[in-house]
Parts: sequence; structure tokens; C-alpha cells
Amino acid sequence: MPLSPKLLILTALLGVAWAHDAEADRKTVCSITVNSPDEQAVFRRSLPPEKFQFVELVEPGRPDWLASACRRQIRCDVLVISGHYDGGNEFFSDRIEGSEFLPVDEMARAACSDSCPGLFSHLKEVYLFGCNTLNPSANRSASAEIERSLVRSGYSQADAERLGRVLAMRHGESSRDRMRLIFTNVPAIYGFSSVAPVGPLAAAILNRHFQADGTDEVGSGRASSRLLAQFRSHAMVVTRGMSDVDPLAAYRQDTCQFADDRLSVAQKLEFVHRLLGREMAETRLFLDSIEEYVASLSERERHSPAIASALDEIASDWEARARYLDFARDADELSIRVRMTRLAHRIGWLSAVELRAELMQTIKQQLARDAVGAGDLELICSLNDSRELDQELHRLQLSPAEVTRTDRAAVLACLGSADGHARVLQALTSADDAEVEIAQIYLYHRPITDVNELRIVSKGIARMSNSPAQIRAIDTLAHHRLWDRQSLDELIRLFSQTRTIGVQTAIAGALIRADYRALAKPELTETLQQNRLKTSPSEDLIDVLIRRLRVP
Repeated sequence: MPLSPKLLILTALLGVAWAHDAEADRKTVCSITVNSPDEQAVFRRSLPPEKFQFVELVEPGRPDWLASACRRQIRCDVLVISGHYDGGNEFFSDRIEGSEFLPVDEMARAACSDSCPGLFSHLKEVYLFGCNTLNPSANRSASAEIERSLVRSGYSQADAERLGRVLAMRHGESSRDRMRLIFTNVPAIYGFSSVAPVGPLAAAILNRHFQADGTDEVGSGRASSRLLAQFRSHAMVVTRGMSDVDPLAAYRQDTCQFADDRLSVAQKLEFVHRLLGREMAETRLFLDSIEEYVASLSERERHSPAIASALDEIASDWEARARYLDFARDADELSIRVRMTRLAHRIGWLSAVELRAELMQTIKQQLARDAVGAGDLELICSLNDSRELDQELHRLQLSPAEVTRTDRAAVLACLGSADGHARVLQALTSADDAEVEIAQIYLYHRPITDVNELRIVSKGIARMSNSPAQIRAIDTLAHHRLWDRQSLDELIRLFSQTRTIGVQTAIAGALIRADYRALAKPELTETLQQNRLKTSPSEDLIDVLIRRLRVP
């Protein structure tokens, strides 16, 4: 018998409702593909379409694709991220044509703010296909000044050591803890504690897992021992997202203060002020975040009433200022002392004159520690790139014996000393490679501009006997983009006389960078061809130079 019209309508409505419920029950697998598409392709190919739908969050050519996904109110149940990972800052691509990347700070902003509630808050699983994404090693450590600061504050040595360990654990910011902080309450976060397999290999392992009924576990929120077993030779691990009762929950709340879009600039500066009022040992461990946030303020923002008032509150906190500067002066590393001093200037605790005096005192303190390495010299020279510290040179009083040391002379030269400059030029032609390195760092910041000095140095380099030091000295000259014919002739003569391929290659590098108008091209080409030392059939830098010289 034919069905009645009412029954037909009811049947149709039930069918629509069933289809709607089936669609609603489908889990959403979101992917962020900034490098290899291999892993997400296996998920898409292996998971049944009646149970899973797929959304690629990256929109090629659109830099704000993550914000776009937030505005579209996409709700993810599973997230697959594929990309090289630099260990703390971003996922990136190694493809020449690939321009997409994923800053970890952007993920933190989305996780900490209410501007993107659906993207991460419903996740059951996260798959991080990148090296060291769940590496437990701390990216930062509390140095000895942390414990000294706690002892000065009244803690016993034993309590200072204990609290120092607690702070080190809380602020270590391992990759694993960073991901746990971003993906809060996610039951299963998969990643790699060291080197991850490349995309095609990871895809092959995934495919093998899914073919063995591994698809049943996707989106369940339960850690899969079978998946870990498949990747057992590739350091895959699994962890859980941070919860409200996690030992690091308070630290997450603090770090979210910098990332939360719901807070105004003035409110974030008030939080900075509160941090500056804590134990300086803990304030020091927030240095990166405070420094980055204060540096992000534009001049226009600084002059708005609410922000100016918040900055004035910080600048007038003399108790915090005194504790902060005491800690900065006692810091172990020169770079930390400099960074903390500069930050003190930016937040109004030091005037420009006081900043220069503090920096000079810091440099003097470093010299007294008898520890001026290559990194320290690089930092000191960069501090005076604007030449503002030249007027403060008188604050450094060194003995005649100290001035003869190349590292001391280089510090003085970076601060405007003519005698120091002359001593460093001598060091450039030294047989000691360590001394040549010091001269190289100095001359990167203060290139030779006097043609007579350039000629003297070129002759001295041509007479050097230590090949590694000679190669470094030639590389130093190469950055000067030589224009003086006499200096170039010294290098060309050396090319003809040396029996070291490394020296010839370094000279070729200097000549490539030189002013071609100062070169006699036909004669030089002939010299290169007749005297070159060939050790490999493949093209080298000398071949490149010869080819360029032949261009009219």
C-alpha cells in the first residue's frame, strides 16, 4: 500500500535529522602545514570521511592565516602541525618557494586570549611533526647570581639553593613545557624529544600504523601505545597539556599576561611593575618577556595618558630600582648585565648620562674579571656603534701592561682609543689565530679607512706564516671591499707564491668583493690561471672569480 503523505513527510524529516546528527558527530582534523604535506595527507587519506572532516588552516600568501581561522570560528578536535622547529620560536619551511611559518608566540596568544576560543580549547589530540617539539631539556637556566640574590634577600644558603632549583624548573621553558602551556588540558600531545623523521618517512610510518587499525584511536584523547611503538626508533613521546592544578599553572598565568589580547597596554605594564616588585631572582628569569614587551612600545603609545602614567609608576619605584640595579651589577654574564642596564634606561630608572656611566662600569668590571672573550668583545663594540661611549673612555684606567694585551687594546679601541686601534692592527698580522680573531671582531665594527694603514696591513698579511691565521686575516680584509690598487697587488702576489689552497681561496673571496675598477682584469685572469692550485674537478671560488673577470 502507498505511504500516506504524513508518513512520507515524517520519514523525510527523520532523514534530515539523521544526516545533521551524523555531520555534527564528525570530528574536525585541523592541519597547519608549513613544510611537508606528507603527514596530513596520510591522515586525510586514511581516516573515514563519514567520521572525520579536514581543515587546512594555512592560507598560502596570507600572513594572518591563524587570525583568519579564529575569525571563522573553526573548532578543532585534532591538530596536525608539520614543519621544521627551531627549538623555541617557530615552525618554518625549508622549501625555497615556502614562505609560511608559525610563530610559537602566535599560538600562545591564541591560547591565552579569548579572541580564539574554539581553535585549541576542544582539542583531544595534537601531533607535532618537527624536531625537538617535546624536548624536555631547559632552554634557559638559573645561573649563580640567582642564588646569590636570594641569600642577599635573607634566605639561608640551603633555602636559596632549593628555591633556585624550583625557579629553574619553572622558568626553564623547555619545548615540552612550552607546548603543554599552549595546549592546556589536551589529553594527548605527540611530538619528538630529539630528531624527528623527515616528512616522507613519517608519512610511511603513519600509513603503516593506520593500516593496522590505528584509525580507531584518532580523536579519542587516549595516548596510543601502538603509535609510539611504530615511532619507537624516532624518539616520539606523548605528554598532556597543562591543567589548572599543574605545578606550572601559576607560571602559565604569568606568561599569559604578556600574550592576552584582552589586556590593555597599561594593564600589561602594571603586571610588569608587579614582576619588578618580586624577588629579583624571579624577575631576572622574566627578563626576556619584560625586555621584549617594553621594546615593543611605540613612542606614540608611551605618550598616551594611561601608558605614561603606568611608566611613571614604575620609574618612581625607587625600592625596586635599587634592588634591580644591585642584581644587574652582580650578574655573572656580561650580556645579562648589559641587557638589564639597558632595560633600566627604557623604563625610566636610568637617564642617558647614568646609562653611559653604568655601561662603562660594567665594562670595567668585566676587565677586572680577566674574561674578555670574542662574544664579550663583540658586545662591547656593538654598544658603541653610535660612538656615544667615546666621551666616557676616561673612566677606564688600565696599566701599561694591560694595554699591551690584544683583548684589552680591542676594548679600548672600540671605545675610541687611537693607541688601542694601532695595537689591534698589529694583531691582525699575528701568528696567533686567537689574536687575529680579536682584530677581526674589532674591524667589523671599525673598518680601516686610512689607505696607508690598509697598505701596511696588506703587506703584513702577505708575510704571515700561519695559514689558519692568514686565511682569517684575508677574510677580514675581504669585508673592506678593497679599492686600493697597492693593497690588491699584495694579495695577488701572495696568490702566486702560496702553496696553500685555503689561502688562494680566501684571496679569491677578497678579490670577488673588491672594486673591479681597481683590478687589471686580463693580467689578473692570467695570473690566476697560471698559479692556481687545483684539488678538485668541481668548480670552486677561483673558477667563479675567473668567470666574472672575463665579463666585459
